Amino acid sequence: KATVQDSSKKRKLKFLLSDTEKFEKELTTVPDSKDNKTNETKLKRRKLKNIRRNSLIKLLSDERKINDSSEVAKELFQWMISPIPLNTFFNLIWEAKPILVERYSSNYYNGLFNCYDLDTIVRQNYIQYSADLDVTTYENGIGKTHNAEGRVLASVMWDYYQNGFSIRMQNPQSYSKSLWKLCSFLQEYFGSFVGCNMYLTPPGSQGFAPRYDDAEAFVLQLEGEKKWQFYRPRTDVEILPEYPHDNFSQIEIGKPSFEFVLKQGDFAYFPRGTIHQAETLSDCHSLHITVSICQLHSFGNYFAKLLPMAIRSTLKNNLDLRKSLPRDFFTEIGEIHANSANVRREQLITQMKQLLKNIIDMAPFDEAADLLAANVIYDYLPPCCTQEEKKCMIFKTGGRWDGSQVVHGIKLNEDNKIKLIRRKVARLVRGKVNYHLYFSTENSKMYHGYQPQFIELNNEMIDAIKCLFNSYPYYKRIRDLPGNGNNIKVDLANVLYEKGIVMTQSPMEC
Repeated sequence: KATVQDSSKKRKLKFLLSDTEKFEKELTTVPDSKDNKTNETKLKRRKLKNIRRNSLIKLLSDERKINDSSEVAKELFQWMISPIPLNTFFNLIWEAKPILVERYSSNYYNGLFNCYDLDTIVRQNYIQYSADLDVTTYENGIGKTHNAEGRVLASVMWDYYQNGFSIRMQNPQSYSKSLWKLCSFLQEYFGSFVGCNMYLTPPGSQGFAPRYDDAEAFVLQLEGEKKWQFYRPRTDVEILPEYPHDNFSQIEIGKPSFEFVLKQGDFAYFPRGTIHQAETLSDCHSLHITVSICQLHSFGNYFAKLLPMAIRSTLKNNLDLRKSLPRDFFTEIGEIHANSANVRREQLITQMKQLLKNIIDMAPFDEAADLLAANVIYDYLPPCCTQEEKKCMIFKTGGRWDGSQVVHGIKLNEDNKIKLIRRKVARLVRGKVNYHLYFSTENSKMYHGYQPQFIELNNEMIDAIKCLFNSYPYYKRIRDLPGNGNNIKVDLANVLYEKGIVMTQSPMEC
C-alpha cells in the first residue's frame, strides 16, 4: 500500500500500485503545484479546479443546450475521480488496481442523492421488493435477503432499517433525475451501459457477504462512513471475470490486502474481480452508490458476436470449409487422442489452423461491432435532455388540441439546421436489404423495460445519416446533407426529429 499526499489541497490518495513513483510524478503536475509555473500547468490547474467546483452543479442545474455530449461526459468523469488525472487513471489504475481518494470534503456530492431522496422515491413511486429494492443482513457469516411481497412502503422500509437491516435499491437512476443525468453522460464517455445501486446501512452492521462483481465499480460515499476490505483475486480466472460471485465465506478469502474507512465525500474504485466486503462503524450509518461500468463489455464479448458471423461469411466463399470432415477425423481428434503424436493428427491440426486463419481473414469486424453496439444502445438509459434542448425537439413543439381543432402542426423543411442530440444516441446497422438505425431516445429508464427501437432506412438516406454522425457536434442545414433530392432529406430529417434523435438549432415557431 502506498500513500501520496497532495499538501496544497490536503487530499490523500491511497492505492495499490506497483509503479508508485510514476504515479507520484504524474500527480504532481496537476493539482496546484508551486514548482511548475508554466502556462500549460496553470491551464491544467485552473481546469481541474473548475471541474472540482462546477461539474456537479452544472450536471444538476444547467438547463442550457449541451454543445458536445462527449466533452461534458469527459469533464463529469474527471469530476468523479478528481484529483486523479484521466491519463493516470487509465494508464495505471483502470482494470488493474483498486484505489481510494480521501477528499476531506463532506459536501463534494451535495445534491446528487441522499436519504431524503430515497424516502421521496419510495413514497411517490410503486417500488417493489426484489425488482427494485432488497432488505438484507449479513450476520455470523450468513447473508440473507428479507424481502416481503409487493410494494415497498416507506414506513415499513424505515422500520427494517431501525432494526438493523440494510437497504439496497437496484435502479435509483430510474427515479432520481440527478443519477439519471450522471449515468446517461457516463454512457457517452465509456460507450457502455452505466447503472448504479444504492446502499443504506445502519450503524454497526453489514448487509452482504464478501463478493466480487462483473463490472468496474466506482463507490461514491454520500453520507456517513463505511469500513471496506479488499482482497486480491485468488486465481487468474477471477481477474476481470465475466460473471459475479456473491457469497464467499471468510475462510475462502483469507486476509484483506487493503483496508480503509470511506468517509462522506470520498471515492473508491475497484476492478471487477476484486473481492470486497464493507461494514458500518458502531456510531455512524452509511449511504453510498456504486456506479457500475463495462459489464459484459470485453473483447471476449465482441468476439462472441464476431466469430459466428465470420464462420457464416466464410462458408459462403470458401469451398474447403464446406467439405466433409475426413473419415478418420474422430479417430485422430478428441480427448482420447489428445496426447497422441502421429503424422496424421498433426496434418489435421495444421489443416484446421489454416481454415481458422481463412475465417479470421474474412471476419466482418465492422458489422459485428455495429451489432454489438446496437445491443448496447438497447441497454442504455435514454438521454436526459435539458429544458433548452427540449424546446428544439419534438417534445415541446408540434400539433396540439385547442378545444375544437389541431393547431401548431410543425414539419421540418430544407432550411432548418439539425444535429444529433447526443454523440452516441444511435447506431447504424446494415441489414439484408436496408439499414436499421437503432436509437435510445425511446428506451425505458428501467433496464430493458421496452422492446429495442429502430428505424428502417432506404439506401439513399445513408450518406445523409453518416454526415449527421460525422459532423457532430455541429449543425447541418437539411438541404446541405449529401444525397439526391431534398424531399428525401426532409423526410429523413422529420423521421429523426419525431423520434427525438435530432434537434433544431433554434426552437421551431408555432
